[in-house]
Amino acid sequence: MKHKLTFETSHQYDPAVPGITVPVELQVGDRQVRVPDAKLDTGAANCIFKREYGELLGLHIESGERMEFGTAQGSFIGFGHQVSLSALGFELNATVYFADFKYPRNVLGRYGWLQQMRIGIIDYDGKLFVSEYDDEN
Repeated sequence: MKHKLTFETSHQYDPAVPGITVPVELQVGDRQVRVPDAKLDTGAANCIFKREYGELLGLHIESGERMEFGTAQGSFIGFGHQVSLSALGFELNATVYFADFKYPRNVLGRYGWLQQMRIGIIDYDGKLFVSEYDDEN
């Protein structure tokens, strides 16, 4: 049985570069910061960003919800904050985590981003297709 999906927008990424890179903008109040190298990670439960981005937003990082994260390389602590997250033309309100100093990546995970989106991936061509989850197209 064939299934047809439609999406509101598409994003071209370089399949020769590890991971699917998605440009992201985070905003709190009138402060915003561009995160050019966030990676789409379907295996990550949460959206996690380097501490420096939270600091640029003027957040007191440790005042957020504390959570311990485990990875194949070890564990680290992150602190959750409500932000406006914009990616690929979509703006969402989300709780994202800013890592302590040990975490070197920026990740779009399930809670905060993936569960609010419909996505399709053709990795061979470096194509990411995206719509908001409640979009009926």
